[in-house]
Amino acid sequence: MQERETKDTPLGAVYVGIDVAKATLEVAMTPEGSSCQVANDVEGHDAVLALLGGREVALIVLESTGGYELPCAAALQAAGWPVVIINPKQSRDFARAMGWLAKTDRIDARILAQLAQVLVTHPKHALNLRPVPGEQQQRLHALVTRRRQLIAMLTAERNRLSMSHASVRPGITALIEAIRAQLEALEGELHTVIGEDPTLARTLALLSSVKGVGTTTAAVLIADLPELGRLSNRQIAALVGLAPVVRDSGTMRGKRMIFGGRASVRTALYMAGLVAARHNPALRAFYQRLLANGKAKKVALIAVCRKLLTILNAIARSGQPWNPSHVS
Repeated sequence: MQERETKDTPLGAVYVGIDVAKATLEVAMTPEGSSCQVANDVEGHDAVLALLGGREVALIVLESTGGYELPCAAALQAAGWPVVIINPKQSRDFARAMGWLAKTDRIDARILAQLAQVLVTHPKHALNLRPVPGEQQQRLHALVTRRRQLIAMLTAERNRLSMSHASVRPGITALIEAIRAQLEALEGELHTVIGEDPTLARTLALLSSVKGVGTTTAAVLIADLPELGRLSNRQIAALVGLAPVVRDSGTMRGKRMIFGGRASVRTALYMAGLVAARHNPALRAFYQRLLANGKAKKVALIAVCRKLLTILNAIARSGQPWNPSHVS
């Protein structure tokens, strides 16, 4: 490992950006201006830890790269450093705003370091500090993601079956049966993983105590929303993308909409909200009251989803199962 462009800046608070590739890590620090490249393996992670040793690290930012960033992020967090994993679109938008049009590993690491400096001063900085998942959490996330992929494949094959020629239908039917078998095996493994961890098993039971929230929805929340029960209701709604966002600009006044957030969690809550609006007496009454007040059905349903999320957030925080009094 060889540092590059090291300036005569005294050691102090530094902001670190790490551009992650499959084989390498490009590490940049600001305001020092130094950068280096190491292998993305255990030895490389140790080298990064040694590089940061003795420095006051304010924040480390990495991009999400399909899982290649997780081992390094976990090692950094285990060492006590504050770590944020961000969406690559965020860093690219930031780079364009700062006038960085070129794209190399070295430039990307510098941009991430500069972004770290901005995030620390941002009033919503705490929302960015998503815990890096442990081994069990990563396994659970992988299973939930794979289940979602299999469901999409199953839906596509079913649609093809209805309009396909008779000569290819046996092959499509065989594939549908194979996907169903994989889904059954995967769901069994999903429950095994949760059952192996008493904390996860208890959380699953608590979340599933709400009528309308099945074990699959609860598993998605556990896997993809580890902040549940740790943030305020307003913060958790914003994180998922269920908080109305003000868009009072130009001729667009008085409109509120939701967007962004974690799509997998929002989709799971939407399906749970559909069920709860029909079969959960307390949430059904809440939904009907909104309709009676003139709200559009879609607006009322999103409000049910948001209410459901805040209920689940309260349950995860208190450790107490569902109580109809949660809906007011």
